[in-house]
Amino acid sequence: KMPRTMYNFDNNTYDCPFDCFISIIKGKWRTSLLLALADGPLFFSQLQRQLTGISAKVLTENLQVFERTGLVHRTVYDTVPPSVEYRLTDRGNKLILVMQSINGWMDDI
Repeated sequence: KMPRTMYNFDNNTYDCPFDCFISIIKGKWRTSLLLALADGPLFFSQLQRQLTGISAKVLTENLQVFERTGLVHRTVYDTVPPSVEYRLTDRGNKLILVMQSINGWMDDI
């Protein structure tokens, strides 16, 4: 009998990779945030402007989850005040490809 593969995201373990995927993208702002970063790196203030209505707290929390799970990389620039830039990692870009495939599939329905 083969060992069962487990999938992890944000301190949770899933038996099914699709359940893990749903956990990653569920939430009011997560898909919008990922798609905003799909076009290239953005500073925190740029993300907040693009995601009209998101609070700084919610944006920070979602970015921290994505950074902790390896989807987003955070770079702090030594300016006054500090500038913080976010970009997708290779893993994050792979997730964007999956999301784009689903969007294309939905267009056929």
